[in-house]
Amino acid sequence: MTSKKVIAVFGATGAQGGSVAKAILEGKKFAVRALTRDVTQPNALALQDLGAEVVKGDLDDEASVEAALKGAYGAFLVTSIWNSNREKKEVYQVGTPLNPFLLPSLAALPSLEGVFSGLENVKRLTNGKLKVGHFDEKGEVEEYFWSIGVPMTSIRVAAYFENFFTIWKPMKASDGDYYTLAEFLGKAVGLSAEALTIQQYADVLSKILGKEVRDAKITPEAYEKLGFPKAEELANMFRFYQMKPDRDVKLTHQLNPKVKSFSQFISENQGAFKSI
Repeated sequence: MTSKKVIAVFGATGAQGGSVAKAILEGKKFAVRALTRDVTQPNALALQDLGAEVVKGDLDDEASVEAALKGAYGAFLVTSIWNSNREKKEVYQVGTPLNPFLLPSLAALPSLEGVFSGLENVKRLTNGKLKVGHFDEKGEVEEYFWSIGVPMTSIRVAAYFENFFTIWKPMKASDGDYYTLAEFLGKAVGLSAEALTIQQYADVLSKILGKEVRDAKITPEAYEKLGFPKAEELANMFRFYQMKPDRDVKLTHQLNPKVKSFSQFISENQGAFKSI
């Protein structure tokens, strides 16, 4: 019996990398080499139980990257800016001139193909009017890959539904017995699964959670003054979403007919909202 070709998945215990690893395992066509900084954490052990080869790997560590890609047929790369204060964190991780060790390893893959979790370079697209660091850095990486001819497919996913568990969790209003959503500025945002307005998100949450949730209708100008870290960057991200970047909902459903709606997702995760 011929052994399966290996796909190395970076960030395999995170929201996006974990979903990719599980989908590949469910497809049963390829084997998964799941990379994580901590092989003992619950998400890593769960992937191991599903049949993944779980190995210690870090995009900041040359030796672990080379070991992870050795013998791999392809790779899925997802980087993160949020766990470091280093400027150009994601640009460094993936292997631009700041960090040259990853690209030769990718170029040596027999599939001659990698998949990178990218986003638009908002700063370039808006001629410097908007700066969204966690978008811009991924955009720079995309552009660098293509400029030097490394075979790379870039996928651009929208906001995770899981964000409603944390930074976008409905907040209790100070002037009444209801909750507000202060994230999307009342505009339609094309998520991978659906394209809903903030009022439609609020309606779904109200129906399933049994609590009144409203669109706070906060402006970008007010949002960036909320004072928490990255508030200005997120406000610029919302401004960019108002420009309606391409997020193909129809194609998403064609590629994954099992994709869940926001309503399904909230119904299955009501426990995450027990505190409100």
